[in-house]
Amino acid sequence: MNNIFFSSFILIFSSTMLSCTNPKAPKQNNKIGIKTSEPTILKEDLPKKKSDKPLNVKTAIPFLKAYGDKHKENKVRIETSLGSFDVLLFENTPYHRANFIFLTKQGYFNNTYFHRVVPGFIIQGGNSDNADTGQKRRKIGKYLLPPDTNKGYKHKRGVISMPSSEINNPHKMASPYEFFIVQQSPGAYHLDGEYTVFGKVIRGMDVIDEINALPTDKREWPLKNIRMYVTVLTK
Repeated sequence: MNNIFFSSFILIFSSTMLSCTNPKAPKQNNKIGIKTSEPTILKEDLPKKKSDKPLNVKTAIPFLKAYGDKHKENKVRIETSLGSFDVLLFENTPYHRANFIFLTKQGYFNNTYFHRVVPGFIIQGGNSDNADTGQKRRKIGKYLLPPDTNKGYKHKRGVISMPSSEINNPHKMASPYEFFIVQQSPGAYHLDGEYTVFGKVIRGMDVIDEINALPTDKREWPLKNIRMYVTVLTK
């Protein structure tokens, strides 16, 4: 991205109180958004600023650009009580890839839940009602990611995408802390152009299918809690 994009991004959002909690994943026939332990912060990975402040709307994009240039990993393994699956993160969605690798290395996703299941549609993870999840977010920072929807990716079955923030958000800025995986076959193409596809499941779709088949309460939260543990794969 060029300097014009950075300037526009900061101008639009630096004056807005951004909330990264409770984005809402898509309804089957509606738009996507977000619904509603302590990590080991690696000091060498956090922004090099005075007082080591958490990320914010002004610092997140430059930080993720530098982080992505340094950390080239593009695969993660997500383990659950129902099994594990592997995800390939696309290199040409650089800020979303860097963000997911960064959060994984911070331990953010560990002990969070797949907290929303819509049968025949999606599973959504990255949030929980636990207080330690909020503590993790405060440590890492309050920021959103710009959409990156022009890379030609479709919301096919098995892709991983990012829900938008629940705040007044005409630019479809994405919550950095949550993600959803399309279980619907052959895909959920009505979401194309609205949300950023930034990877795909390359092993273990049977696990996604099993999670998607779980009974849920009225909030679409599975009656059986499905925690996750995420690690970066080096090969």
